[in-house]
Amino acid sequence: VQLQASGGGLVQAGGSLSLSCAASGLTFSRYGMGWFRQAPGTDREFVAAIKWSVVYYGDSAKGRFTIFRDDSKNTVYLQMNRLKPEDTAVYYCAADRAATAQQMALSSRLDRIDYWGQGTLVTVSS
Repeated sequence: VQLQASGGGLVQAGGSLSLSCAASGLTFSRYGMGWFRQAPGTDREFVAAIKWSVVYYGDSAKGRFTIFRDDSKNTVYLQMNRLKPEDTAVYYCAADRAATAQQMALSSRLDRIDYWGQGTLVTVSS
C-alpha cells in the first residue's frame, strides 16, 4: 500500500494551498481517509477525515479547510484557505479501514491507523 501526498509548499498568510493524497494497493472506497499534521516539537494533530460522504474536522480546520475524495481516482484532497503561520507543519494523509471519520480524530486511534503517507511540508509565512 502506498499513500503519496503532494501539494505542500510555501505560502503567505491568508493564502491557499491544495493537498492531494493518491492511494494505491488498497480498496480505496472502503477506507476512511484523513489528514493529520505535525509541527516540530509537537504531537501529530488531527486535521480532517472523510469516510463515505461523512466528513469531520478538527478545531483548527473548521471553516477554513475542506476535505473531499474522488474514489474514481483513489485520491483524497485537502483544500486549505485563509492559511495562518500556525498551520505550518508536515501534513500526512492516512487510511483507516475500521474507523468512522469522527473516530479518526481520536488520539487513541493514532496507533491503529492502517496506513500513513510520507508527508508534505506546508510553510505559511507571516
